[in-house]
This record gives sequence, structure tokens and C-alpha cells, in this order.
Amino acid sequence: MADAPKSATLTIGDDSYDLPIHSPTAGPDVVDIRKLYGQAGVFTYDPGFTSTASCDSTITFIDGGKGVLLHRGYPIDQLAEKSHYLEVCYLLLYGELPSATQLEEFENLVTNHTMLHEQMVYFYRGFRRDAHPMAIMTGVVGAMSAFYHDSTDIHDAHQREVASIRLIAKMPTIAAWAYKFSIGQPFVYPRNDLDYASNFLRMCFAVPAEDYEVNPILSRAMDRIFTLHADHEQNASTSTVRLASSSGANPFACIAAGIACLWGPAHGGANQACLEMLKEIGTVDRIPEFIARAKDKEDPFRLMGFGHRVYKNFDPRATVMKQSADEVL
Repeated sequence: MADAPKSATLTIGDDSYDLPIHSPTAGPDVVDIRKLYGQAGVFTYDPGFTSTASCDSTITFIDGGKGVLLHRGYPIDQLAEKSHYLEVCYLLLYGELPSATQLEEFENLVTNHTMLHEQMVYFYRGFRRDAHPMAIMTGVVGAMSAFYHDSTDIHDAHQREVASIRLIAKMPTIAAWAYKFSIGQPFVYPRNDLDYASNFLRMCFAVPAEDYEVNPILSRAMDRIFTLHADHEQNASTSTVRLASSSGANPFACIAAGIACLWGPAHGGANQACLEMLKEIGTVDRIPEFIARAKDKEDPFRLMGFGHRVYKNFDPRATVMKQSADEVL
């Protein structure tokens, strides 16, 4: 963030206070209120951080009015078209797109960390078969701190990097095993000869009784879904992870807190709510009925899955998703 010699004057009663204004590389200027309470004895009130930036970041930029989503300055639609998920992970982690050699090294590093500690199998056996998958994700990711305690010191840059790699690598395995456990099928271990998305699909849908060939169209669509969800600026789960980590908690516990936040229907749980809505609607002939209910202010029914509230014009991710949906269908 580049400082500019600008300031705002806040008048409270007979007293006035000069507040610095900072100009970012993208987006609106920000008024620095860090010393406001010390000087004036008042707080600001902004539920939901609708007009507040809690940190200085160069990772992601969103302009909801114009339908813009940038990762390190790159438009999301270009990244989804020309890159793949692990390349975007590298970009988010290190600030620039990797060279061919850097990407190969990063992919190998992630691939070699996709297996879980074998004792973690017993964690799954402790859950009920009908446990919510987000409950399992929260528990297992939090438990990683007990198995990988050589990378829990957030003050050590190397340990932070190792923890990041482990989380990126093991999350598909944890999620796939949660699904397998819920349907009573044996766990499928990751394979190092498959790419990230293909590995996830195989761990979800392969069975020991027969060979499983990953459909490249489905794999590409899955990879795009990962890419489109790689980061979304100062959202609820990101803010939760930052708040938890401000206490010095280990990274696995902090990410588990973020997963718990993501669980909510006003955040990542909206995906589940959308599927439940479609199940409730059931058949095409009932669509007019539910549209009428959505328009009825006395009816609590809401249409789910029709865009993120931050985008006032259009969600740039939706264009990519439609293309992938057309390819799959």
C-alpha cells in the first residue's frame, strides 16, 4: 500500500481529529482509524466489515460493482482458462506465477504430501456414519496438529510454508475419505501419477472391485472449481483464520476454525442449501411455484445459488462455471 499525503478530518463535538488516508494499488482509499480510540475515546461501528479493511494485503482484489476478481493482479477468468489449481496456489503463496521448473518442483512437493498419517484412519472410525462432512473436516484438520507438530510454529517462515503445503496436499484426501466413510466404502489412497483434481475424483469414486479411469472433462471441471474457490479476499472464513492465528494458535487449528466458519449457510454452506432447495423443488413443473414463493415477502423461502452478494453486476466466476457445466453436460 502506497501512502499519499492525504487526511480526513473527523469532528466530534468541539474537537477535530486528523486521520491519515492511504491509497492502495487497486480499489478505494482507506481512512486509518487505528489511533481514533486513543485520541478521541470512540470506536467505529461496522458489523460485517462492510466498510472496513482489517489488514494490508496484495493477494486478492474484488470490485463487486464491476464484477472483477483478481489474484495477484491476474483476472480469475484468465487464470481458470490458462492455468490450473496448483499453479494458482503457487501464485497466491509466493506472489508470482512459477517458471516451468518452479511449478514442477511445487507439484512434486504437493504430490508427495497427499497421504495421511495411517493413524488418522482411526479418527474417521470415531465418527458416526451419518456425521456431517464439515464436522469431520473440522475434527480431522484440527487433529493434524497432533500428527504434524514439526510445522506448527507460525513464527517460523519455513514451518508456515511446510504447513501450507501439507494443507493443500492433504485436504483432498481428508475430504474424499470423509465421503467414503459416509457411504461405507473403503478408503482409496492417493496416487502420485495423477494430477491434483484427478487424484481427488479417484479417491472419491474408485472402488477396489474395478479399475477407475478419470474422465479428463470432469477432472478439468473439478480443477476449475478448485481454482475459482482458491481465495476470495476478506471473507468470513479468512477473517476467522486470521483472528484465530492472532492468538498464536497453530496453523492447523486456525484452518479448522476457518472450516467451521465455512460450514455456515451464509458462507460455504450455501452450496448445501442450494442442493437442498433443488431437492425440495424436485421437478421442473414446480419451478413457477417456488419462484412465486421467493417473491412473496410473507414466505420465508429464499432462492439459493444465484450469486454472491458482493457482486452487484455479475460474478466473473459464473462465466467460467457455465463453460465447465456445458462441457460436462
